[in-house]
Amino acid sequence: MADSQLLKPAILVISDTASQDPSTDKAGNVLTETFKTDGGDRWATPAIKIVPDNVLDIQRQIQQWTDGEEYFNLVLTTGGTGFAVKDVTPEAVSPLIHRHAPGLVHGMLASSLEVTPFAIMSRPVAGVRKNTLILTLPGSPKGAKENLQAVIKLLPHACIQAAGANSRSIHAGGVSKLEREAGISTSSPDTTTPSEKEQHHRHHHHHGHDHSHSHSCGHGHGHGHIVPKPHTSPSERPQSNDPNAGPTRRYRESPYPMLSVDEALRLIYEHSPEPTIIEVPIDTSIVGSVVAEDVCAAEAVPAYRASIVDGYAVIASAHTAHGKGDTKGKFPVASVSHAQATSMPPPLEHRTIARITTGAPLPENANAVVMVEDTALISTTSDGTEEAVVEILTDDIKPGENVREPGSDVSLGSKILQTGDFITPVGGEIGLLASTGTKTITVFKKPRVGVLSTGDELVEHNNPAPLQGGQIRDSNRPSLISCLQSWGFPTVDLGIARDTPANQLEFALRDALRGSASKPAVDIIITTGGVSMGELDLLKPTIERNLGGTIHFGRVSMKPGKPTTFATIPFKPPISSSTQGVVGNDAQEERETRLIFSLPGNPASALVTLNLFVLPSLHKSMGLAIRAALSDNNNNNNNNNNPVSSPASLGLPLVTAVLTHAIPLDPKRTEYHRATVSASSGTGALLATSTGLGGKGAGVGQRSSRVGSLAGANALLVLPPGKGVVERGAWVQALLMGNVVGE
Repeated sequence: MADSQLLKPAILVISDTASQDPSTDKAGNVLTETFKTDGGDRWATPAIKIVPDNVLDIQRQIQQWTDGEEYFNLVLTTGGTGFAVKDVTPEAVSPLIHRHAPGLVHGMLASSLEVTPFAIMSRPVAGVRKNTLILTLPGSPKGAKENLQAVIKLLPHACIQAAGANSRSIHAGGVSKLEREAGISTSSPDTTTPSEKEQHHRHHHHHGHDHSHSHSCGHGHGHGHIVPKPHTSPSERPQSNDPNAGPTRRYRESPYPMLSVDEALRLIYEHSPEPTIIEVPIDTSIVGSVVAEDVCAAEAVPAYRASIVDGYAVIASAHTAHGKGDTKGKFPVASVSHAQATSMPPPLEHRTIARITTGAPLPENANAVVMVEDTALISTTSDGTEEAVVEILTDDIKPGENVREPGSDVSLGSKILQTGDFITPVGGEIGLLASTGTKTITVFKKPRVGVLSTGDELVEHNNPAPLQGGQIRDSNRPSLISCLQSWGFPTVDLGIARDTPANQLEFALRDALRGSASKPAVDIIITTGGVSMGELDLLKPTIERNLGGTIHFGRVSMKPGKPTTFATIPFKPPISSSTQGVVGNDAQEERETRLIFSLPGNPASALVTLNLFVLPSLHKSMGLAIRAALSDNNNNNNNNNNPVSSPASLGLPLVTAVLTHAIPLDPKRTEYHRATVSASSGTGALLATSTGLGGKGAGVGQRSSRVGSLAGANALLVLPPGKGVVERGAWVQALLMGNVVGE
């Protein structure tokens, strides 16, 4: 048979030991030899890979072999099918299978049971993923060989059909023809007539594909191909949110209670982690950080007696009884003191002066500075390049005049910043730290945020190709990332995760938390899309079922943003090189909590809920709750050194504004209406105008999918549920997303 006609097998060896030392694997070679000796001329040389006993590693390799255009016809796994704690192969393979094939499982088990009763302790899985047949074999070379030999003659027929061959033409010669081609002899001579053979063929063809046959004892024979069909009402069965179950098992009604915005914010605050303290160097990266510990000046400012004007350093004495000093007159210029000098000028002698620039150190013995405006040049040096004699025109100069004493700005060891202070972008705090010689500072760590879009319909916003079919440009990711970066948080672009296959979403979330060489690990994940009730809205079931997470709320009584979801998932960080191998290090076993905010896919909903729900959590994680608590304590003259974090002052600032037009109210849900808040040039009052008005109607264009309502919006008007409208001129509360603009 030509190589192009050979079926392509692949062998996945699953073993922690073999993954570290491939020379210990024997099963791969045994199975390869079995294909040569027992497979006839139907098989190419198998591809072999070794992975550890890890669900994700197993799934990733199988998907590489099955999901591409150059797929393998058969994938065999060997190892991990027993009852040991590390045996996870069935759990890894089962979710990948689209159509199960229990008949092959029965055949392998029946053959093994003829050899040893312990065969019943194996947990094999078989089935088809896309165009590839998958079988799981035992880890022992002998057991793997026996299982493969039990079914190898039937596998070409299964693989050809799985690859999409015409079933009618394959079965045209009847079962006997298929048995002869496979090299299988029946247990009794073939004495049936042609018509009986055709009836026999029709029975087996029906049984092998529709599988409606069942035993009289009531146990369904099944064979894995029957489509799940509900026979009970929703009230009679538990609902499933298994991402692999498909639309027939999806929720028909959300199981998550509808929470108020305040309840949702309380849960977010409760489960957002307390801030982490880190030590960082003094540079522009600390802008937007909150100081975690008091900072004391490492150096005095200035560090020496310095001039605060351009002029001449002099030795001034106290004024006489007549109110006059002794500085007036003509004096030789003995030296020059520049601000950039790396060494101190020489001591000043009596009846001499030193030219000095602003900020330069005073020579020893000098105690005052005369402004250059109060002097006159008398003579220069012979070469004309320097001043020789200068006349001081006043005798009103007092000791200490125009001199900045050491530590007069900042004294050595004095507190320059305290816990809870905010490093503003204006530059004052960084300038103070730099001027006092501060090299590092402890701040509350800003969480790193990853942004992931989900959906098969999405394409990159900058994809040059024209849209096709139901494609949509992904506007959420660049919008949310730009907003997060404007707040000063480090961000990671996690790209787009497809809805199908379902486990791609799981892989994307796990990879985001673990990080990679190209993308750092994130502390918080923000996703958009996949949180509604569609059959491909897989965020919530993936979080609960695949990641072991807890969904704290899945619906909020608000408009827009009703399906907003907040969850926490357990996460075990990788062991760092500094702790790896240390006996008794408890940190190696500790699990941390990571947050996931699953926002709706509609652009307006995503941006509104980012501002409303994600920002307060970020503020708590970066220490702003502690800052707010300290501020409250100071205002109340409370000397408590251990303030309790509170949700006060977190999230967007709240102001009151006057409506410039009427806006209708939603009868059931609080609406967060996109608007522009401006300051009146006449009265200074804040004015609120909707960004979604159209035509003559008020409030038109504020649908959650309406991208245009985002442009120009710098506020969210908080409109409680009710009947009728909020009239023009009414006062409304507004959450400011940006700076107030001019009228």
